[in-house]
Amino acid sequence: MTEIVLPNSCNLRPASAKDIWSIRKLVLTAKLDPTQLRWQQFLLIECEGKLVGCGQLRNFEDAQELGSLVVVKPWQKRGLGTTLAKSLIQQSTKPLYLECVGKKLEYFYSRLDFFPISLAESPKSLKFKFGITELGRKIFKIPLIIMEYKGNKVINN
Repeated sequence: MTEIVLPNSCNLRPASAKDIWSIRKLVLTAKLDPTQLRWQQFLLIECEGKLVGCGQLRNFEDAQELGSLVVVKPWQKRGLGTTLAKSLIQQSTKPLYLECVGKKLEYFYSRLDFFPISLAESPKSLKFKFGITELGRKIFKIPLIIMEYKGNKVINN
């Protein structure tokens, strides 16, 4: 995986307890799932003293899920989302999955070595959660995609 580079005015850091309300605001503003937001699982990007991005690794029995990845509009298209995703991938210690909406996000994650999979291919610990996704996809015709990370990375144990 390539080196992670941020603009000079930005820094990447683990979240602290005081960040939870800012994280919730970012996630809700982006219309993402506001459940399972645990500050301990988040990485944040601050630029010019403001929180402009976040993402988390949710832990499950036999897998991890990359989720709640948000970069505020004025800071998008600068590589911050890619930086967050790559940093979370590097931190992962189990097989890594995510769910996203639409071709645009599928393309974003495919550039990071995530590939679409079926519900049947997902791990046991994520089947229920992803099963709800699958139901939404079928009933409401929401273009939800389940993806698995299949890239090469060094896992530090």
